[in-house]
Amino acid sequence: MTGSKRSLIIGLVGEIASGKTTATDYLVEKYGAEPYKFSSMLRDILSRLHLETTRENLQKLSTAVRQLFGDNVMSKAISQDLSGATASLIVAEGIRRLSDIEYLKELSNFVVVAIDADARTRYERITQRSENADDRAKTWDAFVHESQQEPEQKIREVMSDAKYVLDNNGSIEEFHAQIDGLMARLRDL
Repeated sequence: MTGSKRSLIIGLVGEIASGKTTATDYLVEKYGAEPYKFSSMLRDILSRLHLETTRENLQKLSTAVRQLFGDNVMSKAISQDLSGATASLIVAEGIRRLSDIEYLKELSNFVVVAIDADARTRYERITQRSENADDRAKTWDAFVHESQQEPEQKIREVMSDAKYVLDNNGSIEEFHAQIDGLMARLRDL
């Protein structure tokens, strides 16, 4: 892989609305990270098909793509995307399964970082954002149902294998401070 051999690659894993995009945005803004999202390829397909970008559609498509082309197909795609990356810091956001890191873990300087937040906090945050068309109108029951769907089931397993865990139950300032602390530790890799 061209630039990624010397790049620090942070793979972010966390449940729905745990703060993965918030962390990515901060790493881009403060540290100049180059972002890659697992969901981008799914959003591209939904857009091309003129289908609404809802969590349900994303989950269905993710399951179908993996069933048809193999559980590690998205990891392979992200790894190939990274082959042309030249940034010194890269963020791969949206890891959901161990197969999502199958190819990424072969890269030097790859580290998995889990972002944890309790369910109520995540629910409050999802209803205040507009990442997906159905976020703001989401009910608690719908949120719980989506959290139990196939694409979400393995997240905790991946999180338990993460080398670093960030707690995102506090303020944005506290979360940013944790990210800064993480970056200070990772500079020594």
